[in-house]
Amino acid sequence: MAKLRPPAVGEKVVPVFTDDELTKLLKHCEGKTFTQRRDFAILSLFKATGLRLSELAGIIYDADDPDRGDLDLMRRELLVTGKGNKQRIVRFGHPSARAIDRYIRVRAKHTYASSRHLWLGTNNRPPMTANGIYQMVVRSGEECGVAVHPHKFRHHFSQTWLDKGGAEGDLMELNGWSSPQMLRRYGRSAAGTRARRTYDRIMED
Repeated sequence: MAKLRPPAVGEKVVPVFTDDELTKLLKHCEGKTFTQRRDFAILSLFKATGLRLSELAGIIYDADDPDRGDLDLMRRELLVTGKGNKQRIVRFGHPSARAIDRYIRVRAKHTYASSRHLWLGTNNRPPMTANGIYQMVVRSGEECGVAVHPHKFRHHFSQTWLDKGGAEGDLMELNGWSSPQMLRRYGRSAAGTRARRTYDRIMED
């Protein structure tokens, strides 16, 4: 066994969204109903943070005492509990903050509004599970013709961060990575994106 070499493991291209796909996906969920505002807020937060599905599903919200919850809309910050029960604080942008605020306004009229789970079910049903959020994301993609699953947002966030010159150490902190293995994978993917963009600049007349 000591003389055997491990098999070479190939690397696949990291799947990310095009700008048109993200626009189409978010536009599909626009509206003023409870479901539309909830789904738009979920997709916006996935896009802005690259959270794991379990992390987004586990967000705690307390309308009476914000300090007891995970969400701080004023600072646009979120306390996340990741793998190994490790906590970290992530930031999200103004568009996500507006989407969450609009959702919270309609959430206040929900039968389970007192629940400490942020995401509540449609038609006054109990809070959503991680599986329920997964199904919502996939269904939304199918309805508007975009191939999507929750983890694809994580791919997209990570590659976009590196492609725009974001620091690798900051990305590890935001994504809750303790090992640089995933960072190297996304780094190569972002480098490929930059190379293709450079090709257009150099080679096209």
